[in-house]
Amino acid sequence: MSKLITEKKIRIEIPPAKTKERIDLFLTNSLENATRTKVQKLIEAGFVLVNGKPTKANYKILPFDLLDITIPISPRPEKAEPEDIPLDIVFEDDYLIVVNKPAGMVAHPAYSNYTGTLVNALLHHTNKLSKLNEPEIRPGIVHRIDKNTSGLLLVAKDEYVHAQLAKQFSKHTVEREYWAIAWGKFKSPKGEITLNIARSKTDRKKFTHTDSNEGKTAITFYEVILEYDFTSLVKLNLKTGRTHQIRVHLAAINHPIFGDPVYGGRAILYGHKLPKIKSRVENLLEEMPRQALHAKTLGFIHPKTKESLRFDSDLPEDMKNILTRL
Repeated sequence: MSKLITEKKIRIEIPPAKTKERIDLFLTNSLENATRTKVQKLIEAGFVLVNGKPTKANYKILPFDLLDITIPISPRPEKAEPEDIPLDIVFEDDYLIVVNKPAGMVAHPAYSNYTGTLVNALLHHTNKLSKLNEPEIRPGIVHRIDKNTSGLLLVAKDEYVHAQLAKQFSKHTVEREYWAIAWGKFKSPKGEITLNIARSKTDRKKFTHTDSNEGKTAITFYEVILEYDFTSLVKLNLKTGRTHQIRVHLAAINHPIFGDPVYGGRAILYGHKLPKIKSRVENLLEEMPRQALHAKTLGFIHPKTKESLRFDSDLPEDMKNILTRL
């Protein structure tokens, strides 16, 4: 009989050129499906060792440090279970729900995130969710946004409504507006990014842009709202809805999203030659361990009432704080 795996062990050797960085922030950006809260709990429980010794969340890693991380693994449940997790519901009727998802919450159970997801919270809130797609794991979920992207999500309560909403997404008639803090100042205040998106051949968890026939067509419209010393607040509208589309597109034009650990948003791209600016940016990045991206507006036709609905949401506190500091 094979032994049941109850923990996962990871060893990370810090390269010689690595700059100082808090260990909780470094691990949040290095470990798959990690959040800063989960990492800090691992550290507090003694599951993170630096050079063979327990550490603290504010320890700053150094070149040649050896990190040993032990991650307890829970067995995958047969189906998602209700959990009493607060929901920020923007709209709800007998047919659908519009919910404002916080950063750090996964839409539905998946590897390493079997609990604490939006679906777990929805199942506690209502027993009426669509069973159109994988009803045991993601009931009601019409579309998704990345774990560390905050903002508006649409949930269907029955199969007919789900199918009709899915058609609107498929035909690209749903209004989806995002706001992001991006690196640098844009040459043009408005523009269109048209680049195909394909899964990376070197890292299957990442996506990349391509102007060849590979991948899928992806179109993003952007408009600069405000400019700062080394960043811009940008409004983005999706013509298509590919995985990681905005993050990949902005990185492709050398304006990655501030804080994005996957697509170049944690490198100091502008102002790094000025010591005061560099120190300031490092502090801001420490406050923003995720991509500064929020799904702000969602508009669609209600499948039952045929009414045109449009919902807007405030920027989350972490993005507001960064903008205030900028």
